[in-house]
Amino acid sequence: MPLWEKLGNVFNPTLLKLGSWMEEYAQCPTPFVRSDDVLRVYIACRPKRDADLKYVSHPGYVDLSRKDLTQVLGTAAAPLLPLGNPGAFDEFGIMPSSVVRVGDLVYMYYAGWARMSSVPYTVAIGLAISKDGGTTFGKVGEGPVLGLTPNEPYLVSSPAVCVIDGTWHMWYLTGTKWLLDGPESVVQIAHATSSDGVSWVRNGLPIIDPMSEDECQDIFMPFHVGGKWHAIFGFRKPIGFRTDPTCKYQLGYASSDDLITWHRDDSKVGIGLSESGWDSEMMCSSQVIQVGGRVLLFYCGNAFGREGFGIAEMTSP
Repeated sequence: MPLWEKLGNVFNPTLLKLGSWMEEYAQCPTPFVRSDDVLRVYIACRPKRDADLKYVSHPGYVDLSRKDLTQVLGTAAAPLLPLGNPGAFDEFGIMPSSVVRVGDLVYMYYAGWARMSSVPYTVAIGLAISKDGGTTFGKVGEGPVLGLTPNEPYLVSSPAVCVIDGTWHMWYLTGTKWLLDGPESVVQIAHATSSDGVSWVRNGLPIIDPMSEDECQDIFMPFHVGGKWHAIFGFRKPIGFRTDPTCKYQLGYASSDDLITWHRDDSKVGIGLSESGWDSEMMCSSQVIQVGGRVLLFYCGNAFGREGFGIAEMTSP
């Protein structure tokens, strides 16, 4: 089983003065090798709540030194993309969760969300492309590349994309229902494939067995170590997770030989909550990157990443 050593809360926007659009949160930390010296981490950040006590979410990034991952070299000066037009799927939030280098281009997949009336929101998956190595981006269109279908009528979110042996794979969250107590959505991990990263084939069926009724799952990005595929992912109870410590996000583990059939065993996750501090109540939005011979786990802590993200390094495969 993998074992992880925590490097700490590497980036906390609430302690810095980075502009009104990046005052709180660094959600969905998505690592990307920018250069030999820089590891760029794309994030979703927020200004303070508005007069109606509602949030919006903007995409940005944090640059870390590859020699010392606790050293912040810089941050995005402005949001990487504008929020969508009125009525668009990403009118109120853009949350990047996967970045893929494609030749001279960089593809950024993101969850875009819009507000609703009977339930708080709906979510679809958008794509933006960078021509300058991942610093500026342009949307491929005003609509999503992965939206709602007759089989997935509620929401799709949190894409994690990689290209393996010429095939594009996306693991994403599919909304299976809304629970009226809250209301709160139930989301679980599903899988899609593509030949070009734009048009996707999927059936919307969950791929990870839940451990409890209506379990909600989180970002799922596999990584390959020791001849096997592994994934660290968040999971929580569907109701009570905002206040009840026993219902909040924690990390689970699954493994696979073929990327199709996954075997879940949370006892092998190799990392857990700290006794105190920024990740003592919750761990979520996890992603793993292998770089320079190191296996690094990025994740958010308490309050869904309000105080930013941290890093852990694998010490035992």
